[in-house]
Amino acid sequence: MNLSEKIRSIPDFPKKGIIFKDITTLLGDGAALRQAVSEMKERFSDVEIDAVVGIESRGFIFAGILAHEWGVAMVPVRKSGKLPYQTIRETYALEYGTDSLEMHVDAVKKDQKALVVDDLLATGGTAAAVIRLVERLDARVVGCCFLIELDFLQGRKKIESYRVESLVHVE
Repeated sequence: MNLSEKIRSIPDFPKKGIIFKDITTLLGDGAALRQAVSEMKERFSDVEIDAVVGIESRGFIFAGILAHEWGVAMVPVRKSGKLPYQTIRETYALEYGTDSLEMHVDAVKKDQKALVVDDLLATGGTAAAVIRLVERLDARVVGCCFLIELDFLQGRKKIESYRVESLVHVE
């Protein structure tokens, strides 16, 4: 099955000129969801993984399933102020301004091997910030996995020293 056909494009959302990639259509198709997770799992079958780091919010879906499949920890990374325990914060640049992400201080352990997972790789700023969070806790990022990559934004360049796997590429 071609996964790109299961992703709906919404023009002018959330603002004019943006074509939003809506994955709810893929999530609503059990066979497509199963295939996406299987492909993600297969891409990293050659790597030892201790934790799957999911980026808020759609990254949680894939990270949770993958963590369950591998029998490893699932680590949520959230926007500032959303996690209840002591956190570390990483600020990153947006097109206009900055944003921050947080992770619990005990979410990953020293020398653990972590896979960063999200639904979409766009400019790469979010993924790069998550990598910095993981590494600040002395864990090791073994790769990054995305359902969709917007190739024209060249986000891969911000994380090019890491293994990056994406299932669907949008030119």
